[in-house]
Amino acid sequence: NFPGVLFAGCELTAATKSYTFQVDEKDDSDHILALSVVCLTDGAKDECNVVEVVGRNRENQEIAVPVANLKLSCQPLLSLDNFKLQPPVTFRLAAGSGPVHLAGWHQILHREDISFEDDDDFSEEDELPPIMPAKK
Repeated sequence: NFPGVLFAGCELTAATKSYTFQVDEKDDSDHILALSVVCLTDGAKDECNVVEVVGRNRENQEIAVPVANLKLSCQPLLSLDNFKLQPPVTFRLAAGSGPVHLAGWHQILHREDISFEDDDDFSEEDELPPIMPAKK
């Protein structure tokens, strides 16, 4: 079972240089945003387009981390292999004019769905068989 919804994505351009993905602060569910692909789209110039992820560290200070440097002639697309982020998070076009499209998915884990009490497959009383040496 995979509870979640698709994050359709966003597009960063010279006119819209940032996009913030956030969840309702009253929501007590756990949210994971996974970034899958960053790519240049129709109309992009052959220039460096740097995409940053802006979030907060443990001291609640804003930090910006570049995640992609795309150029039409040499790297128009980058797979980020479901790079996981904790919302709220802002995607920012730090250099270039785009358009750059970001796509991924948003997973919602409801706390009442997470239960360890139903796990009857293994208990502390169960004995593990002894480990046997490999036969040579």
